[in-house]
Amino acid sequence: MRMSENSELRIAVIGAGPAGVYSSDIFLRELRKRGEELGLGTTARIDVFEKLPVPFGLVRYGVAPDHPSIKFIADALEKTLDNPDIHLYCDVEFGKDITLDDLLPRYDAVLFATGAVEDRPLHIPGADLTGVHGAARFVEWYDGYPDGPRDWPLDAKQVAVIGGGNVAMDVARELMRDADDLRTRTDIPDNVYEGLRRNQARELHLFVRRGVTQAKFSVQELREMEQLPGVRIAVDDEDFDLDEETIKAAGGNKLVRQMVEELFAIREMAQDMEDDGNVDYAGNPADRVYHLHFNALPVEITGTDGAVSSLRVERTRTGADGVMERTGEFVEYPVQAVYHAIGYKPAAAEGIAYDEHRTVLANDEGRILAASDSAQIVPRLYATGWAKRGPVGLIGSTKSDALLIVGHMLDDLAAEAGAGALAGDRDAGSIDRLLAERGVRPIDFVGWKRVDRFEREQGSREGRKHKKVTELERLRAIAHAE
Repeated sequence: MRMSENSELRIAVIGAGPAGVYSSDIFLRELRKRGEELGLGTTARIDVFEKLPVPFGLVRYGVAPDHPSIKFIADALEKTLDNPDIHLYCDVEFGKDITLDDLLPRYDAVLFATGAVEDRPLHIPGADLTGVHGAARFVEWYDGYPDGPRDWPLDAKQVAVIGGGNVAMDVARELMRDADDLRTRTDIPDNVYEGLRRNQARELHLFVRRGVTQAKFSVQELREMEQLPGVRIAVDDEDFDLDEETIKAAGGNKLVRQMVEELFAIREMAQDMEDDGNVDYAGNPADRVYHLHFNALPVEITGTDGAVSSLRVERTRTGADGVMERTGEFVEYPVQAVYHAIGYKPAAAEGIAYDEHRTVLANDEGRILAASDSAQIVPRLYATGWAKRGPVGLIGSTKSDALLIVGHMLDDLAAEAGAGALAGDRDAGSIDRLLAERGVRPIDFVGWKRVDRFEREQGSREGRKHKKVTELERLRAIAHAE
């Protein structure tokens, strides 16, 4: 059985971040290429549901505001959403405003691109002390997440950051960042500017448990760290004493080799900064110092009167194969705050099995499974992005995921259509009536553009390109204004 020429596929996507938006675009492109041969036609209506009042997910709320690439990624996502075949439904929460039982009768497939919003827990003694913070909540604060905190304690003069990836670098950089410089260059809201202006941090230690060649930093992150006004970088030369086997292993991977080369350049820069009298990258006096530690495993946070007072770290050794050994050598660092950026935990979705071991929606190459310990595929349900693979990889990985899952979706939809098993409700207005009956008022692409225009106008009044609105009700009011 072939789809009628007057029919179109109906796809629901849960999440308007990069994974959801790229998957929508790739689905439409692949359908145009393969739809006729599969008997599916070449047109589809894709409805993208997002629980927040605005789209773009982690691009807007999970990446440090001083990343120069943010604007380009957001612009690309916006161009994709400005497509008559893609319909944006922001401020509609899956599991609350709509359920799986609502979607399956109306959509031929449901794709979960729900991302990751929670920190993986830090399992060391003292992790419950006052002054220990997960990176996710701090990121929510400085990115102006609508449900995030509006104030943040920044009275610690000595701070530790635990983690060997880009989020750890983001957190460390923002803690060392000059507030006026950040305000001029980014869209941070007023409360974040005021908080960073009062930041007392003067010494920061970033701890990576494995060696130089096992870190997961991007070269761009390292270069942004290098150019912090008023900050001197400090490293331990012993961390850069690599054996031939380790150097050879690192050289076999282009990205690792580039990262290691940049870290060695930072080592030379750190020495120059110290020799020149404690200066920053531009030769100006530095009033803050940023210590970068490798082969350093945090093992205990100690406290005084319930608050952080120090971090105990064990020296490690890491072989060329990445295997880490503990040495039994310990150093204690006086700090008053500890931030851990050791990974995010992808969100669960109501009615979808969750794999607690892998911390993803239970899936096989993007096809949702009936249970984490089952091989049974649930028809017409899919996952992509971090919901599918966990919180690893950047935009390139997200696009590769999308292409893989879209291929599976098209193959499966062709089989479902042949068996007469697609959604029975083909009325495009059905979902709008359902939401209206429940008193849910979605924000569409036009509403998002109102928010974007307002934020640009607010920024231009202060000589900035953009100024982010953070309050939920204010976002809604702007989006719905006629």
